[in-house]
Amino acid sequence: MTTYSAKASEIEKKWIVIDAEGVVVGRLASFIANRLRGKHKPTFTPHLDDGDHVIVVNAAKVAFTGKKYDDKRYYRHTGYPGGIKETSPKRLLEGRFPERVVELAVKRMIARGPLARKQMGNLHIYSGAEHPHEAQQPQKIDFASFNRKNVRVA
Repeated sequence: MTTYSAKASEIEKKWIVIDAEGVVVGRLASFIANRLRGKHKPTFTPHLDDGDHVIVVNAAKVAFTGKKYDDKRYYRHTGYPGGIKETSPKRLLEGRFPERVVELAVKRMIARGPLARKQMGNLHIYSGAEHPHEAQQPQKIDFASFNRKNVRVA
């Protein structure tokens, strides 16, 4: 019995749409990361980009459990001594680019490297309900109904 390894010409990429309104960020990010890598497919090959294109709409309306909305911190470094900067999900979601919360969560769940950067290029996040990818005929996935814990009820 030999191990199956997909070839680049055999890869079939689909387009999916996920509505993130009221969905818990971490659960959504792990689902998206698996879709981007292609781990949901029986033809998964670790060294190839065989994941799907993922479109996330309403990213500005995601939810956090517990007190994470106020208490969680995101850190980055400017590259200069003493240049550590911090922000919170509240500032990001109320700021100019609220879709970065979902983008950073997914980015941190995918391994680093050239393949991961290519896979992150297959992620399209929009803060509103509209997206310009109707020509690709994306399949809508109702992520909120997969598990009752996926949705945060206030």
